[in-house]
Amino acid sequence: MLKRIDISDLELGMFVHKLEGSWFKHPFWKSQFLLTDERTLDSLLTSAVPAVVIDTARGLDVRPAPSRGQSAAHSGGVTEMVRGRTRRAPIAPRVVSQASDPDSTNTQPQTLSREFGTARQIAERSRKMISRVFLEARLGKSINASALAPVVDDIFASVQRNPHAFNGLMRCKRDYEFVYRHSLAVSALMISLARQMKLTADGTRQAGMAGLLIDLGVSHLPADLASLGGDFRRIDDEVFSEHARLGHDLLTASGLDECVARAAFEHHERMDGSGYPRGLKGEQIGRLGRMAAICDTYDWLVNDTLVGAGLDPAAAIAQLRSLVTFFDPKILRAFVDALGIHPVGSLVELSCGRLAMVMQQEPATPTRPRVRTFWHVAERRIAPIEEIVLAECGGDQRILGTAVPEDYGCTCFPEIREKLFAMRSRAG
Repeated sequence: MLKRIDISDLELGMFVHKLEGSWFKHPFWKSQFLLTDERTLDSLLTSAVPAVVIDTARGLDVRPAPSRGQSAAHSGGVTEMVRGRTRRAPIAPRVVSQASDPDSTNTQPQTLSREFGTARQIAERSRKMISRVFLEARLGKSINASALAPVVDDIFASVQRNPHAFNGLMRCKRDYEFVYRHSLAVSALMISLARQMKLTADGTRQAGMAGLLIDLGVSHLPADLASLGGDFRRIDDEVFSEHARLGHDLLTASGLDECVARAAFEHHERMDGSGYPRGLKGEQIGRLGRMAAICDTYDWLVNDTLVGAGLDPAAAIAQLRSLVTFFDPKILRAFVDALGIHPVGSLVELSCGRLAMVMQQEPATPTRPRVRTFWHVAERRIAPIEEIVLAECGGDQRILGTAVPEDYGCTCFPEIREKLFAMRSRAG
């Protein structure tokens, strides 16, 4: 049973179903959680949250008011005085199974293979929410930030568990309409970048929300996305350029944090003033706008289109680096550090004469990641799939450089890539 209570009535053992007030006004990543420690309770009591909704089926209920003359010590167990009110001693909370959902609140490190399965469920659930938001925006409805909060929460937790799994999944998935897949990927990239830049929890949350919504203005463009296969990159440039202003106006009218709306306005601005819609230069562009410019461009570069394959991740990073006047150099360095020298999904040529895809970063040896082979270079044919941990091979196996699959006669790489990721997600 859901019950709204004043923040002053909140106690240990209660299950918080919803925090009322602006999502950006409280310091909590999780929108739903069991209240089990004093530090979290104290943070809530001193926050700007006016009230909460608790779920009494998953935690404690509010204590009944004591009858007149009854002491607090007899109204519900042992109590103590805290800031002028009594607090009930902790009681073991009721546990409710949620086996049908991924444990998206856990942030303990996970291997790439284990996180792929959870990331897949998160992506599917999040895609439905993003789809609904874009549809409602097209119908003129305001954006409900609290409805999107769990999407950012889930992506943040996935990035915490493994910083490469979620974007690796977005890189290989081709069955989501581009506009929704792009939103989820840019959100995850923004969160990874914010963590690398050591932004505050609130700043990281805003970055993730901005990533989700920077292209919301596309929903109001006079274009038929269905006829374009859902790929808004194919919209005429003159029409498409309006989406930044439209997105800003939609987000501002919906009452979202101004820095998120500003990021939507500025994510196509460039440091040298060559961007749009206002031709801003340097630090005239807000920090989130400068971050979004990099994350948005990277995801555009690596994603396949109806007319051709996207760039290899390492090649996309090289292209970003070549555009030295476009992007904030410090933020770009942080972005490259967050993704790694050979990002997950990169295609490389090995000294053994095979092509391989990077499957996992090895932080201690960034130039020698874990890879999975799939193609004979000399024989120009599919090779037996083999996983190699280059860091354990000494000098016997090494990366010669990045590779373009078509140059080696591999014209079916998108299908192979998806198969390799699917195999990885089933690994233990």
